[in-house]
Amino acid sequence: MWRATWKSLLAKKLRLVLTALSIVLGVGFVAGTYVLTDTMNAAFDELFAQTASTSDLVVRSENAFENTLGGGAPERLPIDASLLDAVAAVPGVGVGVGDVSGLASVVDPATGDVIGGMGPPTLVISWNELAVGVLDVREGRPPAGEGEVAVDAATAEKYDLGVGQELSVIFGSGAEGFEIVGIMGFGETDNLAGATLTIFETATAQRVLDKEGTYDAITIKAEDGADVDQLRLDVQAMVPAGVETITSQDVADESAEQLQQALGFFGTALLVFAAIALFVGSFIIVNTFSIIVAQRTRELALLRTLGATRGQVLVSVVGEAAIVGLIASAIGVGAGILIAVGIQGLLSAFGIDLPSTSIQLQPRTIVVSMAVGLVVTLVASILPARHAARVAPIQALREPDTLSSVHGATRSAVIGAIVAAGGLAALLYGLFGQPSNAALVVGAGAALTFVGVAMLSPLAAKPVAGTIGAPFRRLSVSASLGRGNAMRNPRRTASTAAALMIGLGLVSMVAIFAASLKASIDATLLSTLKSDLTLSATSFLTFSPEVASTVAEVPVVQVASGFRQNAFQVDGASSFLTGFDPATVEQVATIDVTEGSVADLVGDTIAVHRDLATKNGWALGDEVPAAFPSIGDRPLTIAAIYEESSLLGDYGVSIETYDELYVDEQDAFVLVKGAEGVAPEELKAAVEASLEDFPNIQVQNQAEFRESFSSQIDVLLGIVSALLLFAILIAVIGIINTLGLSVYERTRELGLLRAVGMSRTQMKRMVRYEAVIIALFGALLGILVGIGFGWALQQALAPEGITELEIPVGQLVLYVVFAGLAGVLAAIYPARKAAKLNVLESIAYE
Repeated sequence: MWRATWKSLLAKKLRLVLTALSIVLGVGFVAGTYVLTDTMNAAFDELFAQTASTSDLVVRSENAFENTLGGGAPERLPIDASLLDAVAAVPGVGVGVGDVSGLASVVDPATGDVIGGMGPPTLVISWNELAVGVLDVREGRPPAGEGEVAVDAATAEKYDLGVGQELSVIFGSGAEGFEIVGIMGFGETDNLAGATLTIFETATAQRVLDKEGTYDAITIKAEDGADVDQLRLDVQAMVPAGVETITSQDVADESAEQLQQALGFFGTALLVFAAIALFVGSFIIVNTFSIIVAQRTRELALLRTLGATRGQVLVSVVGEAAIVGLIASAIGVGAGILIAVGIQGLLSAFGIDLPSTSIQLQPRTIVVSMAVGLVVTLVASILPARHAARVAPIQALREPDTLSSVHGATRSAVIGAIVAAGGLAALLYGLFGQPSNAALVVGAGAALTFVGVAMLSPLAAKPVAGTIGAPFRRLSVSASLGRGNAMRNPRRTASTAAALMIGLGLVSMVAIFAASLKASIDATLLSTLKSDLTLSATSFLTFSPEVASTVAEVPVVQVASGFRQNAFQVDGASSFLTGFDPATVEQVATIDVTEGSVADLVGDTIAVHRDLATKNGWALGDEVPAAFPSIGDRPLTIAAIYEESSLLGDYGVSIETYDELYVDEQDAFVLVKGAEGVAPEELKAAVEASLEDFPNIQVQNQAEFRESFSSQIDVLLGIVSALLLFAILIAVIGIINTLGLSVYERTRELGLLRAVGMSRTQMKRMVRYEAVIIALFGALLGILVGIGFGWALQQALAPEGITELEIPVGQLVLYVVFAGLAGVLAAIYPARKAAKLNVLESIAYE
């Protein structure tokens, strides 16, 4: 039996390759995800270990919790610079230096645009003697005084920056020019985890970051031979309350862990796409082995006649699948390295730069990827293997027949209806029922729904294929025959189209969700914003309140109202808090206060969204159990309850209160309303002229502001769609595989067509028409499922602000057209194979 299994595999090498390719791509995606995330994590570990290599201890302010939502805002209070002298005087301290860091924007000298995008930020760090050994000077020298700056080597190379060049850097107070005196790297690495770096001597860094007289931390290098643990205790004993002393290695480990956790969602998202690719691949495996078993009915029956048991036949088919799975999974692990590089390149093309180091291929990656590929292949082969085991010896005397029985089709339809209903129920429960693990329930529900629809699709395959092919039938005899082939075996047509249905179903759902999100944002902004202009910074950075103050002084401006945002905790759960000006907020936005008044937001008071107030049973005058990263617990009293949450989110406080709660005093955006009777063009021109010192500020009218949101959503849609192309590529491979097998199955039929006068060109066209009809059937089915999923997702998120359902008809039509083109491409090899059949050998193949 094992010899028979090997001979079956080797007899059809191309079939083996096409079947394995779907597994290779799915396993490659899994391996690529692990390779990419392990490489990023290794880059973080290396970089932060390097930063800890030249020091032993760090003195810094304590904080209540780590701010995981604050978008880079400071989490710790600064420490007084006078503490440095006291720390340096502790016996055992060899060197003590003050460190300052923050955020800024850098202007590209060549274009005048701000450097940076959706990737890592632009960091400001200070140069001191302990930086030697961490920062490696590649060209020039370190900054030594006012007017001097050094930049990282990666940014210098990317933007063609060199020593002696003038560089404009934008801080809270505006843009300032510096001379580049050095190009630096982190050892062999060109920058810090992809971030753009500007390095200043300490006094300059304090000035430009508005931290004069303070440090963010004090770094200590112990004297040779000193006991670092004892030194840490000695330093801790003399620092004031609220200040901690920890080892530099602990700081490095903490920083690496925080970044890895922040990027944890990235690896999870990629694994979801890998699971989708494997899910689609499993359909190909089931379909391929089912057709192979049907075509080998006589061969299997002869084996049964010669004494093979059902168990041996089952093991033979499963063994064939296991061999294919092992070989494909091994190749997939190697392909994973290329896929990791490809994903990184894809994200880079969309402006998202990820940190990297030498490729990391961990044993875990190999074991998990191989196991996943093998298990998926084996599970997918069980049903065809069971069908093979049921082949009776008497069937060796019958003509092979791959058509399913009415009984089998009916049973499959009943089971499909049950599976689809269960999947739909799980999907709706995950979206609307608020289970503890909603993502898992939704994913399982979607998978079951796809399986159920695939099992039901043979019922629609014949009439739908006939309808799709009706216009083709009039074109030629080849088109009519291609239509007939697609209709003749509905189960094969449906199973071939199922993989494409899944890929296009998910792509359609994402497109509908993106369109609904954009429509909802447009509707919300139109109903909420009263302002004429919106001011925001490039690269998602915050900016100085001086921007709002400057604009407010422009004669044609009536009011400029700033908004600030940061993370905090309510009863231990993370959320966002918005700071705004109670005196001006209702002039630029609709807040819909239902109880209390924003004018009452004075001192330790807070405004709460109505839904949260209802959920928690809060009323005016109740205390919200709030906590903040740098100061810890600080309950706030409810002074207002409001309806509109698009700008304020769930919680809001006055700007004065916000500044007491956070170190960061930067605006996230500013809303500007023009004076009565001022033309929009005049207002925008005047505001832009007033912000010459802030080239990082975007001045947008309402239409431009909405368009900027749409462009960000389009970037996300592009990334998701590109990743889903793996699933669609696997589906196209499935069409190639099925058509190739069907050509083998219909050898005599095709030979007879050639014998009665069909040309090779007509034969190719017939196969192409069949492929196009199958692809269009899968596309239409997928789009219908995608519309259903998109509607359910939009309805579930309606309370979160996705209130508008928008179906991008034009985009969905393009998907159908592309599916048809994919069918044409998928038919190239099977059509050539059919056209090359020898007429006499085909007729006499028995």
